[in-house]
Amino acid sequence: MDKSKNSPHVSPEDQALLAQGRCSQPFSILGPRPFGDGQWLTVYHPDLAALSAVGPDGETDLPRVAGDLFAGPIPAGPYRLKARSGGGVEWTFDDPYRFAPVLGEMDLHLLAEGTHKRLWQALGAHVTTHQGVAGTRFAVWAPNARRVSVVGQFNGWDGRRHPMRRVGQGFWEIFLPDLGEGTLYKYEVLDAHGGVMLKADPMGFGSQHPPEKASVVRDITGYGWKDAEWMARRARAQDRRAPISIYEVHPGSWRRKYDDGGRPLSYQEMARDLVAYAKDMGFTHLELMPVSEFPFDGSWGYQPVGLYAPTIRFGPPHEFRDLVDAAHQAGLGVLLDWVPGHFPTDAHGLARFDGTELYEHADPREGFHQDWNTLIYNYGRTEVQNFLTANAVYWLDEYHVDGLRVDAVASMLYRDYSRKAGEWVPNKDGGRENYEAIAFLQNMNIEAYGEQPGIMTVAEESTSFPKVSAPVDAGGLGFGFKWNMGWMNDTLRYMSRDPVHRRYHHDLMSFGLMYAFTENFILPISHDEVVHGKGSLLHKMPGDEWQQFANLRAYYGFMWGHPGKKLLFMGCEFGQPEEWNHNGELNWHAAGQPMHQGVQALVRDLNGLYRDTPALHVKDAEPEGFQWIATDPAQSTYSWIRRGDAGDPPVVLVCNFTPVPRPGFRIGVPQAGRWREAVNTDATAYGGSGMGNLGGVVADGEPQDGQPASMAVTLPPLSVVIFVAAG
Repeated sequence: MDKSKNSPHVSPEDQALLAQGRCSQPFSILGPRPFGDGQWLTVYHPDLAALSAVGPDGETDLPRVAGDLFAGPIPAGPYRLKARSGGGVEWTFDDPYRFAPVLGEMDLHLLAEGTHKRLWQALGAHVTTHQGVAGTRFAVWAPNARRVSVVGQFNGWDGRRHPMRRVGQGFWEIFLPDLGEGTLYKYEVLDAHGGVMLKADPMGFGSQHPPEKASVVRDITGYGWKDAEWMARRARAQDRRAPISIYEVHPGSWRRKYDDGGRPLSYQEMARDLVAYAKDMGFTHLELMPVSEFPFDGSWGYQPVGLYAPTIRFGPPHEFRDLVDAAHQAGLGVLLDWVPGHFPTDAHGLARFDGTELYEHADPREGFHQDWNTLIYNYGRTEVQNFLTANAVYWLDEYHVDGLRVDAVASMLYRDYSRKAGEWVPNKDGGRENYEAIAFLQNMNIEAYGEQPGIMTVAEESTSFPKVSAPVDAGGLGFGFKWNMGWMNDTLRYMSRDPVHRRYHHDLMSFGLMYAFTENFILPISHDEVVHGKGSLLHKMPGDEWQQFANLRAYYGFMWGHPGKKLLFMGCEFGQPEEWNHNGELNWHAAGQPMHQGVQALVRDLNGLYRDTPALHVKDAEPEGFQWIATDPAQSTYSWIRRGDAGDPPVVLVCNFTPVPRPGFRIGVPQAGRWREAVNTDATAYGGSGMGNLGGVVADGEPQDGQPASMAVTLPPLSVVIFVAAG
């Protein structure tokens, strides 16, 4: 080795930067450099007594040149480092600063553009083999940081040990050998003002169990899916003409294991128990309230910190896949509540991630949600749009999720949402519409449907914003479906009235048909209706106990016969008597009582009828599928026809929302002949009085209500009766 040449020199200034954890370009100082016929190696490693390099030709001591800095010439070729502590303990390890960058030119180009469709494959922590060595590569976006380090138990949470390489336009990366599945880590960020922050990985695939806050390295590759049959037919099962009946579930409180400390079920236990239950009840889909990692149980997941991490509360990522896979094998779709509208201010999260308002707006009039004390994404920033859009595709791609229900869309669409005059910033045209959020939602839907055909996206949107579920190229937002919040509010207001007063509010049940076909609607009875002092759905109903159950059953009959897909929150299917409590489980004891079992049996039968009867679902979103027969405010009765395609037997529904039985109630029907009584919500099997039509009615040729035939039916008290043409 030619030692006559000058050795690479680390200036006192650089030594100080390394020692103080302020070095922004560590790869320009540390690692190997060509030197003579060998190489010069510089290593910074606190708290060592001695350090040497071990290569094919033996071991070379590295002298301490200053403080914790070791440097010296070593032979050319591969090497490992051998360290000795003050107590005499020795170990060997690979030098992270001898490895080439992990992000390629194309990745950096797409990252800079904000168009990386597989963003999670570039950023985050990935178990990999790099230059023949097993380890984990890390990459993160922090353009305004002066230094970013990976810290964890593996380096004593010391940000001086593994500062990252800055690449591209504000990205940082490093490969750390020997780290793998289960490693705890955070990013230590030195901001532009000299402040130091510990941040969870925005792209982390796993997290510690709250209240701990570290990210966890998770290898999400290599899962053996068994759902090919479902995936092949998914597009048909999620079409606007398909029967879609959704069971909304809060995973932490559906059931609890009280023989094991009261813990919630694991993903794998849900794969067995929840899937079997939903299948038996005849639902077509599970909708899980947010499973992206979140710090506070009381937010129910709606204040996420780790958008790319299935919450560890119920198991690691592969076990979440077990739940989705089991649902698919049972013929059930899985929808996730997805929250791109805001994020919490928790210090370890996205808030001021690099010391600046990176993901959020700087102006609180644009960037702070007063209702929820959360921060609003800066949708006008391409990197933020990329982060969110890629996250939507991530869940659909990596976890085979069948759709996303997007939370709080109204809060995203309007700049003045829940704000007084002077508390919001108008758009460039002086209006209230949030153009950037609208563009984000449109782009997200284009990417989601384009990348994963057959999926569905659903907007929880409570205003009259036009064309929410229309294609983007037709001027819409591009969602597949929209929650019909107006229908839900109107009909629950009606049902909460004493029957003697319902005649004065008759239009509340019929008004929804004025706009029922302007969107692809889902009729939602969600968690929001049975929490925060609103009471249970059962106890919203007036009257004594028998009447409350009868009203609830009639409401379900009305809902399943009304145009629109169905969504029911867990517990409502058996008429849980209490308001939902996220800290417990559903009242399964009540579910075993006869009246509750009756409600449960009715929902099961309604799901079966809805699924098996084309007239009840194929034209849910088409005006040709619905026709009023008659409504009578004085008697609080409604009747209508549901139609499918040519050749599908029509369905007639008759509703009586008073406790007065109505024998001989005559209505017009679209054809003569026998009409089968398919469901009677007053049947004894459902806990009713048993009044009915003995299985069916024959329509004669007498026209009525503009129909060519008519029939006299018995209308039980507080009931809905559904007839299907038998021939």
